Amino acid sequence: MGIIAAMNDVLPHSLRTEREYCSTSDAAQRLGVSLGTVQQMVESGLLEAWKTAGGHRRIKVVSVEDYLRRRTSGSSSHGNGQLQVLVAEDDHLMQRLYSHTFTTWGLPIALRFVENGFEGLLEIGRQMPDLLISDLVMPGLDGFAMIAKLRSDSRLADMDIVVITGLSQEDIDAQGGLPEDVTVYGKPVPFKELKGYIQARIAQLQRHGRALA
Repeated sequence: MGIIAAMNDVLPHSLRTEREYCSTSDAAQRLGVSLGTVQQMVESGLLEAWKTAGGHRRIKVVSVEDYLRRRTSGSSSHGNGQLQVLVAEDDHLMQRLYSHTFTTWGLPIALRFVENGFEGLLEIGRQMPDLLISDLVMPGLDGFAMIAKLRSDSRLADMDIVVITGLSQEDIDAQGGLPEDVTVYGKPVPFKELKGYIQARIAQLQRHGRALA
């Protein structure tokens, strides 16, 4: 038995709990985000937490540490000479299909995934991708709300957005539509067209002097 495990065995339950959980404000400080953002992260399932009898959240420390590790690994590819692509897709089978297909292309692409609009906004806030590929129907914050938020920020005007959805144009219009500069493809994912789009984006960046290798 390791020393830490042995110490945990003799610690009172209340002290073990303090080691395992932290307050909302502690989590916000560790993550560098606001209290409201931490609360949203808990509600969306990004962080594991429970509530005390007094209604205060206690957040599992290991979930905060795991999130920080994912954030660090996700940002480590920044500036490494690859096209930064973020895919917002909650279907894990589709995520694997994207990853496998992109790998077979042999293009300089750094691929990241999020599962809803809220995660997408957080990830883009940390590291803006060159291209966002998004579904529209996702749990929590959907693609419509995420894209509307992104296009309301002038700092993100240069980020390309491609929507891939099973919704018809009538369905999209009924939800308020999408900005005119958003490219929309129907499902199943048209990987041939998507590859051409990405190749054109890579060529555009190379013409502007950004080395992609």
